[in-house]
Amino acid sequence: MLYSTLADLVVLVHLGFVVFVVFGGVAALRWPRIAWVHLPAAAWGALIEFTGWTCPLTPLENALREAGGQTAYAGGFVEHYVIPVLYPEALTRGAQIALGCVVLLLNAVVYWRLARRRGPRRYPA
Repeated sequence: MLYSTLADLVVLVHLGFVVFVVFGGVAALRWPRIAWVHLPAAAWGALIEFTGWTCPLTPLENALREAGGQTAYAGGFVEHYVIPVLYPEALTRGAQIALGCVVLLLNAVVYWRLARRRGPRRYPA
């Protein structure tokens, strides 16, 4: 029971991280200092998608599920939880790259707007 609960907690943290990667730039429009945390998180999320790597939280969740007597799943978090919601078919390499591009494009637009809003810094001579 404890391991299953911990595995579910890892899923919630993982989901929160994915949401932060995709939409954290919007929070940076309101709180610009979040960018210092969001930019590395977004880079990591895009890197995972572009390279096809498995996020370290996925093996952790699977290990907790197995320790709790449940069956681990194949593939990564995105393939197991996100893709079934977004797409009716299995994740393809092209879809994975497209997800990475969406993360980069969305955040590029948000940070471009943030940079324009702040404007150039003028310092007294």
